[in-house]
Amino acid sequence: MGIFKAYDVRGRYPTEIDEAFARRLGRAVAAFLNAKTMAVGRDVRKSAPAIAKAVLEGLQAGGVEVLDLGLCTTPMLYYAVGSLELGGGVMITASHNPPDDIGFKICRERAFPIGERTGLKDLERLVNQPAPERRGSVRPIDIVPAYRAHLRRFIGKIRPMTVAVDTANGCVGAHFDALFDGLPARFERLCFPPDGSFPNHEPNPLKDENVRDLQKRLRETRCDLGVAFDGDGDRCMFFRPNGERIPSDLVTVLLARRELERSPGAAVVYDLRSSWVVREEIEKAGGRALRERVGHAFIKETMKHHDAVLGGELSGHYYFKENFFADSGLLAFAKVLDLLGGQPKGIDELLRPFQRYHATGELNFHVADKQAVIERIASAFNDGRQDRLDGITVEYDDWWLNVRPSNTEPLLRLNLEAKSPDLRDRMRGQVERLIQG
Repeated sequence: MGIFKAYDVRGRYPTEIDEAFARRLGRAVAAFLNAKTMAVGRDVRKSAPAIAKAVLEGLQAGGVEVLDLGLCTTPMLYYAVGSLELGGGVMITASHNPPDDIGFKICRERAFPIGERTGLKDLERLVNQPAPERRGSVRPIDIVPAYRAHLRRFIGKIRPMTVAVDTANGCVGAHFDALFDGLPARFERLCFPPDGSFPNHEPNPLKDENVRDLQKRLRETRCDLGVAFDGDGDRCMFFRPNGERIPSDLVTVLLARRELERSPGAAVVYDLRSSWVVREEIEKAGGRALRERVGHAFIKETMKHHDAVLGGELSGHYYFKENFFADSGLLAFAKVLDLLGGQPKGIDELLRPFQRYHATGELNFHVADKQAVIERIASAFNDGRQDRLDGITVEYDDWWLNVRPSNTEPLLRLNLEAKSPDLRDRMRGQVERLIQG
């Protein structure tokens, strides 16, 4: 798998991505977008300052006036591009990948992502082509005060709460207090100091081993809620007071119901791994439920096309029309704070009506031939309703599965849901035997 993925660029530093490549990429982005002004931000990784400097040089050589945001979250970059009406932006980050990885998330005007369907393949071709030398400029800018005002307008009057927050020593910890101070909430802070070696745990809240300290703190302190952010802050996972993980598709349901109260009849986009309950509750609330393949570039593209108010992914990405259709873990956190703190019910009581199906969660498998496995599953379940939007989805009246290749890792991923735990477990065993050959 090369460094140009489905919706970003990622690789090992310095063997796959180094300063020379980053400089060429900056020049290629300048040529591709032909933008007058752009923003550049970076995460906490050890290689990020040097790679950011090289990207700034490349963009500047391409004639771009660049706003240097410095250390920021990916959503802060998106917000800067949209709110300042810039021609695009480059975020230097490898998100939740290991510390030695580095990468780039690239967007054009109004924070619209550049993915494989919207120009990333063109950029891959341009990286090694000569480009005319022009001269731009670089100017540092502090986007935090404006971003704080943006987030805080979504938080109304809330009751006193205690929330456990794990920022994984990533970007969020650098700015959290500046964004959320002064609220009637007490925050139990874990892994806050920014550190690109990620000394406490990998910045991936999807993995159970990375949230054990957060779960322990929740059980010890009787918090109302827990939240864990990934390395660049575009993703977050929520947790119950007892430490149990809240499936992100149920959070999508909570947010969708609130958004549809404010925008009746609007569209909501969800990824195809989500529970049946997502579509059912969106339609019950009068919204239009739109199913899309996994990945931020695909969700954003569909949201923009349908003017959707919200998008949600099982991986903890939440997208908002009010945020230029971009994802933001911090804005999702602000909206959940507002939702939970604006009424007396606890999160468990709010979620209870939506817990009517039984899912496996996402299961990962290393396989030699991913496509062969997908075809084996298609043949084994050829009496079910099938589609190939992303990998293969097979649906029956009482259960469904999706098996798809990862966009970022050499893995095959399985999600399966059923109307009963027994059926879920039985079908999971059958599907796993097919995957493992």
